[in-house]
Amino acid sequence: MSNIFPKWANKVPILLGICISVGVVLCIAFIWYYFSPKYTDVGYAPVQPVPFSHKLHAGDLGMDCRYCHNTVENAAQASIPPTETCMTCHSYVLPESAKLSPVRESFAKDTPIEWVRVHMLPDYAYFDHSIHVSAGVSCVSCHGRVDQMEVVTQNQPLSMGWCLECHRNPGPNLRPLDKVTDLGWDPKKAGYDPAKDPHRLRQVNPKVDCSTCHR
Repeated sequence: MSNIFPKWANKVPILLGICISVGVVLCIAFIWYYFSPKYTDVGYAPVQPVPFSHKLHAGDLGMDCRYCHNTVENAAQASIPPTETCMTCHSYVLPESAKLSPVRESFAKDTPIEWVRVHMLPDYAYFDHSIHVSAGVSCVSCHGRVDQMEVVTQNQPLSMGWCLECHRNPGPNLRPLDKVTDLGWDPKKAGYDPAKDPHRLRQVNPKVDCSTCHR
């Protein structure tokens, strides 16, 4: 009596198992990468109500980050400047510019400009700007070369894994305290060693337990 199925049919279960296994691995890899903050969040650059150029202000004009974000050294949040800060200059500089009409209107009506947040952390994650700035972590470590951005773009994933990498090895992200807002200063080129910095009052040893960020 002849076989109902040909000989090669015996390999079908093996091939099917291999295909399913490979498919599961590829599916996990696809989700792991394409659903991660590194892919979904890096590059995020929302349209703002006013076309503010950080390249012009922080780069070409050399304005210090702290002029606008003036709470970054003593508060958890790096404040968004009120319209009064903008008008300190723009009452005299380009006072009739059409691009700045939302700023003038905001100032006249005493209503805030509805800036769109670029860098966002989930509510269950606690981050304090002042702690990091006082430790010598530069703005550039998290935000990139903002002084070269016409439109501010999210430069880093800001994921838990990314934060833990820095907490486990903070050295490469540390610099002298007077260089924190100098975005063009490179610790590697300067040969900076935080352990040998006489101006440091404490050495940085960040925690990595859950309660550090999840409180």
